[in-house]
Amino acid sequence: MKRILVIKLAALGDMVQAFAPLAHIRAAHPEAEITLLTTPPYAALAAASPYVDRVESDGRPGKLAATFAMLRRLRRARYDRVYDLQTSSRSSAYFYALWPNPPEWSGIAWGCSHPHANPSRDHMHTLERQADQLRFAGIWPDAPTAPGAAPPPDLSWMLADASPDRQPAHFGLGERFALLIPGASAHRPGKRWPADRYGELAAWLAGQGLDVGVIGGAPEAEAARTIVSAAPSARDLTGRTDFIQIAALGARAVLAVGNDTGPSHLVAAAGAPTLVLFSAESDPALCAPRGRLAEVLQAPSLADLSAEAVETATRALLNLSTHGGAP
Repeated sequence: MKRILVIKLAALGDMVQAFAPLAHIRAAHPEAEITLLTTPPYAALAAASPYVDRVESDGRPGKLAATFAMLRRLRRARYDRVYDLQTSSRSSAYFYALWPNPPEWSGIAWGCSHPHANPSRDHMHTLERQADQLRFAGIWPDAPTAPGAAPPPDLSWMLADASPDRQPAHFGLGERFALLIPGASAHRPGKRWPADRYGELAAWLAGQGLDVGVIGGAPEAEAARTIVSAAPSARDLTGRTDFIQIAALGARAVLAVGNDTGPSHLVAAAGAPTLVLFSAESDPALCAPRGRLAEVLQAPSLADLSAEAVETATRALLNLSTHGGAP
């Protein structure tokens, strides 16, 4: 096979977890040109990876004309095989749009050549589900598909660059520091632990002798201000880091605490002992971050989760990390 297309359109956490199957697709097709179809926020991150040769970022076009233009390009490319890691109604529609002569296709589209025909797929964690999909596609025969069996994605390629702008000192952090991740999807406020409680946690962490960095995008700036007002020594890093810098910080952090959001996936996979806060809005059995030491604390409503409960779980994680424990 000379030309391979991989489709992954979703959020940052999904993109991070997609690096595991992308590594196996690259290994299975070492001589092929692999193109990733994604969306603009993740194009630069994907292009920096060793797994793809080209990145196209118009995978979720907003207008009909743009959709037709994308489909014409896909048809002209004459891909030998497509790995649809998105497995949504949208990505399956791209398969139907390429009839009557679609390429070989791994996904859930009816009539595709390599269907992921496991009836339990919707009840599997993303990492096991994607591994199982590649097992069905014939390129990962010993895929780890038991619950909890799939390892976190290998982000060593992100961490290889030791440039100054990826070092904690660049962000005013000392040798021992913790990261707080107070953001989440704008349309899912129930996935956010209140910022004032992050502030209480930051003050407690500072009292333990740790520097504290608050990471996220511009939408988290207000939460960061609330946290810094409660813990003046904390560093507001919102809007100052790209994805690879976040991974680099995660590789050196003593601890990270965050909501169920993309940067939590990044820092956990990079190696930070990570506590992830879940509400009833998502199921950690299906999507929790994985890493060297990643723990989940769940409450039906994060508004009812006290700072004391998170401090207790954080202390336990710090002790586990200090004494070399791991799940």
